[in-house]
Formats: sequence, C-alpha cells, structure tokens
Amino acid sequence: MEYIDTGYKPGDNDLLTVFRVKPAEGKKFKDVAEALAGESSIGTWTDLSTMVPEVAERLKPHIYRIAEPYCWIAYPSELFESGSIPQILSSIAGNIYGMKAVARLRLVDFRLPSRMVAGFTGPRLGREGVRERMGIAGRPLIGTIVKPKVGLSSQQFAEVLYEAMAGGCDIVKDDENLTDQEFNRFEQRLELALTAAERAETETGERKGYMPNVTAPGDELMRRLELVKKAGSRYVMVDVVTTGFSGVQMLRNHSDGLAIHAHRAMYAAFTRVPDHGMSTLSFSKFCRFAGVDQLHVGTIVGKMEGDKEEILRMHEEMRGDVVEPGDRLLGQDWGSLRPVLSVASGGVHPFLIEDIVGHFGKDLAIMLGGGIHGHPEGTRAGARTARKVLDAALRGESVKELAEKDGDVGKAYELWGQKEW
Repeated sequence: MEYIDTGYKPGDNDLLTVFRVKPAEGKKFKDVAEALAGESSIGTWTDLSTMVPEVAERLKPHIYRIAEPYCWIAYPSELFESGSIPQILSSIAGNIYGMKAVARLRLVDFRLPSRMVAGFTGPRLGREGVRERMGIAGRPLIGTIVKPKVGLSSQQFAEVLYEAMAGGCDIVKDDENLTDQEFNRFEQRLELALTAAERAETETGERKGYMPNVTAPGDELMRRLELVKKAGSRYVMVDVVTTGFSGVQMLRNHSDGLAIHAHRAMYAAFTRVPDHGMSTLSFSKFCRFAGVDQLHVGTIVGKMEGDKEEILRMHEEMRGDVVEPGDRLLGQDWGSLRPVLSVASGGVHPFLIEDIVGHFGKDLAIMLGGGIHGHPEGTRAGARTARKVLDAALRGESVKELAEKDGDVGKAYELWGQKEW
C-alpha cells in the first residue's frame, strides 16, 4: 500500500503530524516514511489478505508533504478513540520508534481536528480559574518548592511551608520525588501543611495554595486525591510522565474543582535528544488535552535545558485559543478547552524574575526553590525578596537599585546577583 500523496489536501477531520526522520543505514527516506505511515495506522510489513479495500481507502493515512528530514502525515480521525491520549500515543508515538528501518525519529508536532478536540475535557479550572481561586490578578503567582526535596519530617516540612507563605509565596508544593516516605507520611504532611497555610493566610490576608503530590499507582493516587479533597486544599500536584496520561485524565475527571499542578519529571528522557523521541511542545499539548491546570514549561534563563523558541511556543500553546501554524509547526484550535497557566521553574533565583517576566509576560507562575531557601537570612527572607523583586520588575524599577536600599534584596544580590546558568 502506498501512502505518499503530495497532492493530498488535509481535511477538516484529519489528525496532522510532523515527524523528523533519520533512516537506518542503507534505507531510503521515502521508503522509511511509507513504513512509518503504515505502522502507525492500518499497515504492517507485508500485504494482507484480510485487508478490505474499502477500509484501506477510507482509513489509510496520507504523507502529504516531504522536506527531508521531515515528513507530514495526515491521519483520518476515525483511526482514533475519542478522548483517549493513550490510544493516540500508541498510534503516532508507538511501535514506530522500534522499527529497524528508523535510526532516529521525532514527533515534532501534531494537531487534532475539532471533532477530536471536542472529545477532551481539558483543564477544569485553567489559567483564569486558578487566578480566581487564588484571588490574584495582574501579576505572576510566586511560589516555592520545599527544600531539601526529601528528608524533612512532616512537621519540618510544614514549618518551611509556613515561612515561605508568611514571607510572600502564593503557592508551595511538594517536590517531584516526595510522596509517602517513612520519614514524611503523606497524610500527616497534608494535615500539617494545610494548617500552616491557613495560619499564613490569617496573618497575611492573602490566599495560599499548598500542592500535595498525589503521584502513586492508580488506586493509591485516587485515595490520596480523596484525602486532599476532604482536607479542603485548593490544589493537587501530579508527576504527569511517571503517572501516565491515563492516570492524569482520571485524576482530572475526579478532581472536583481542585487545580491540578503538573510536574514533568522524566520528560527529558524522550524529549532532550533533538532528533529523537518527542518534542517538549508535543508533550505539553498532550498535557493540556489531559486537563492539567498548571504545567512547567521551562524558564529560558534557569538551570534546565530548553530552546528559547520552543519554550515560548509552548507558552503560546498553553495560553492560546487558536494557535496558528508556523515553520514546521501545525498550531492548534483548542475549541472550548481552557488555557493552562504556564509555570517557570528550575534554577530560578530572584534576579532572574525580571528576565522571566520579560519573556513570558504576567500570565504565569514563577517557582523558586533554592532561590528562596538559599537566602542568607532564611526562607522567609527569601520569599520576601522574591515578592519585592517581582513587584519592582512589574513597576519597571531597577532591581540593582532596589538591592542597594533593601536589606533582604541586598543580601540575596550579593549571593546571586551575577549568577547565570
């Protein structure tokens, strides 16, 4: 069966993909593209006596553009189960990576047609819902991750959380590998952290959000979700890759108004090699379809790797209603799915905030871990510094001048003022 059809015009009901392909030694690009299209849809390695011609004609994909090393494939939406990210991934990001004919393969981008978009619920709250829940408008949310990542008792954790919130943090979260260890049990941490958050709210007059990490095998994940709901938290956190999109979709469907903060730990295992795996952009789009409300997208200026253009494109895809196609990018009409609040996190200290806001604007959350807890005067001073620097950046004031006249900021500036990654 032949799939290359450069005269084909993708229809309104086609799922579109862009792949970057490196054929195995001795293989021709077009032959590999054909094999890729077949394996990801209705084909296999040989002709089939069981293939019904009418079915083949209706369901076969079309390679509608080739510009080596890229190929563009349109798949009829009938090939896919409505609302199922696992089934979509099993097709366009499944067996094809294991084919001997392929040396390297990368899913650069994809676009779902409107009929498939309608099968997803997307974020329950989304960007505006999070802002409304937190009572914050006109500025980024400022938050932290309790550090050290693991090792603190539940009581120690709650004390650090309180100091951060009392100093000015809006949101505080567990780190990606803190779940329910012997030294810090989930249920005790949840109770103590929410009590500490309530105390900080009373003292500051600001709403505070604690993000407990419910990442766990399916049954336990759902049990922890119920505990969080009963405890009255505003948020829940999940490691989306290690949990899997099926678990994330289940979590969203039972979240009952909790905002879902998505951590992307392990994502770089399949995104970092530039000519293999999946682009971080594609991964992020699947997260929005899955229904998270907040997602780490990178910082451009922090410690985590990431191409500036791709990070900004992710930010656009998370917040846009209709994202137009670009160079080798397909865009997406998000229909009625709510926007996601982008999160800039990873190696952020207060003196990167101005650059982050310059790149992303005000519609995001900025998370500082060591950049708060590493302050010479402690966590509360670190949180105060982050808020002061953010406020100054939004007013267009010089952060360096602020450091000269403010003790908290000055001490932090001595430590990190010239720190770059």
